[in-house]
Amino acid sequence: MSQSHVCLTCGRPFPEGQGIILTLAGRTLEFHSKACAYSFLKDLVFSISEDCVSSPLRDVYEKRQEALEEMKKRAEKKI
Repeated sequence: MSQSHVCLTCGRPFPEGQGIILTLAGRTLEFHSKACAYSFLKDLVFSISEDCVSSPLRDVYEKRQEALEEMKKRAEKKI
């Protein structure tokens, strides 16, 4: 028998193996779709003060920029 979860955003039940389940700050967050997860995480990010998010934002942004540069280098044609 599979375990059932309930979406934190819309309340819709969904079975184990589907949806998005995150553990963040010791809490389990369950979402039945990426749209519900996006809605929740957007509200979370906009409710955090700028001082708390600026350093992690900079780190993740730089990491992603480096990954994009690597992808561009690999995609270049070598003659």
